[in-house]
Amino acid sequence: MKPQTPKESKRLLSLDALRGFDMFWIMGGSEVFIILGALTGWPVLEWWAGQMEHVSWHGFVFYDMIFPLFLFIAGISFPFSLAKNYDGPEKRKALYWHIFKRGLTLVVLGIIYNNAVQFDFANLRYGSVLGHIGLAWMFAALIFINTGKRFRLIWFSGILLGYWFLLMLFPAHDLGSTDPYSMEGSLTGLVDRLFMPGKLYLGIHDPEGLLSTVPAIATALLGMLTGQFVNSDFLKNKLSLKALYMILAGFALIIIGKIWGLTFPINKNLWTSSFTCFAGGISLILFAVFYLVIDVWKFNRWPFFFTVIGVNSITIYLGQALLDFRHTSDFLFGGFASLFPESWSHLVESLGYVAVGWIILYFFYRKKIFLKV
Repeated sequence: MKPQTPKESKRLLSLDALRGFDMFWIMGGSEVFIILGALTGWPVLEWWAGQMEHVSWHGFVFYDMIFPLFLFIAGISFPFSLAKNYDGPEKRKALYWHIFKRGLTLVVLGIIYNNAVQFDFANLRYGSVLGHIGLAWMFAALIFINTGKRFRLIWFSGILLGYWFLLMLFPAHDLGSTDPYSMEGSLTGLVDRLFMPGKLYLGIHDPEGLLSTVPAIATALLGMLTGQFVNSDFLKNKLSLKALYMILAGFALIIIGKIWGLTFPINKNLWTSSFTCFAGGISLILFAVFYLVIDVWKFNRWPFFFTVIGVNSITIYLGQALLDFRHTSDFLFGGFASLFPESWSHLVESLGYVAVGWIILYFFYRKKIFLKV
């Protein structure tokens, strides 16, 4: 049977699988591997366990990938949605409404996630992961629908260069630091301190603050450029070669990010331009591999575990804040865990936590209940 091209296919299965792979690590997967590393002492597992916690400031580990990868995936989806639902000038108003509604809804959900229902507005954190995604995706979408291919690339490059020049040329001096890329001396933190209401996540800086949204737009735009490339007629009969092009582009971005990082450090908290390139390159390679294996070669049964998570990613993200998965896990698996030595019982408890979340999502999957924004 002839493989379907992306335009013929209703949905890229690789996107749901990759999104689920991404979310797995924040629904308990990271804890499982941290415990495995400590229990086994195997070098590879100990190394991977060390990748499961954010770096404090400069540097990069896999756990720093989760947020930009999710934003990148959200960007990939947009050109497909655009072609399917908003083709034609008569649907222009509906398109703008969709973009603004989705972006601002995620901002509101992020504030609610940060416990807005307690009405302690002075101590409420207004910056959030969901809000950062919503704003970055919204502005990237506005750029994408109002520019052609060449200017989208110019916007992508201009955002990254402009952000670098801003931080390099206008360091903050209010806290006595002379390092423009430090928490105390960055313009990003100064903007947060001056204009962000409520509480900042790090006291003097918020990783999901105002100015750091600007380079995050480039991450979303990179995803949209990737989706545009996949959805194009270019190499439509040679999809394996199309995947190879994406892999090569991903490695090029990684190299650019590493070289740029020598002068503008790779830093997730600041969402530096080098971080955007480095994380974007890894995101592009991951997507290309998932796309090649699942959508091109049609090996699409193995990622079912991740797909169940991926089609309801917002549900599991909000669900962990609203529902006590740990209590349910202890109720269902606590007795079984007690049969093991204490060190191994923690592993069973962590696996139980993942299982509870997945079973809930599987129930939604079977009932075709999907929370979308």
